[in-house]
Amino acid sequence: MSEMVGGAGIPDAWQRLWAPHRMEYLTGDNRPLPGNDIECPFCRIPALSDQDGLVVARGKEAYVVMNLYPYNAGHLLVCAYRHVADLTDLTVSERNEISELSAHAMTTLRKVSSPAGFNLGMNQGAISGAGVAAHIHQHIVPRWSGDANFMPIIGQTKVLPQLLSQSRDLIAAAW
Repeated sequence: MSEMVGGAGIPDAWQRLWAPHRMEYLTGDNRPLPGNDIECPFCRIPALSDQDGLVVARGKEAYVVMNLYPYNAGHLLVCAYRHVADLTDLTVSERNEISELSAHAMTTLRKVSSPAGFNLGMNQGAISGAGVAAHIHQHIVPRWSGDANFMPIIGQTKVLPQLLSQSRDLIAAAW
């Protein structure tokens, strides 16, 4: 790793971990926001192959996909196929399948990586933190004791021990 101050070539004491893939998300270049012509990724992904779309499993009304910008290794999203924004817009069968796929995802992640717990949740609306607010999706984030270290707090960087494609292959095989 190069140690430089302001790109001027003067060494400092910091080691840096770069996560340039996050910039697409932060700038909105890879998600539908007002003013850009980006197609909803959760509508586009089902047309891709499982490997290309990072899809782990497909149901009748919802599917499970790796989060392209994960909080932790194995971070999954359960997405309705139908483009709706709110939990109250889903049919009963869509809500039931999202719930069933979420439970199955937890069981599968326990087999694959033995997390100590999970964060599950839906951010309803952009104001609540939804990156793709127009298309409902449930987050399943595996958690381990000590997984929140200084990196996210000090360095605003998350260190993930496995490539998304490798995580997808392991989870899909265990599904």
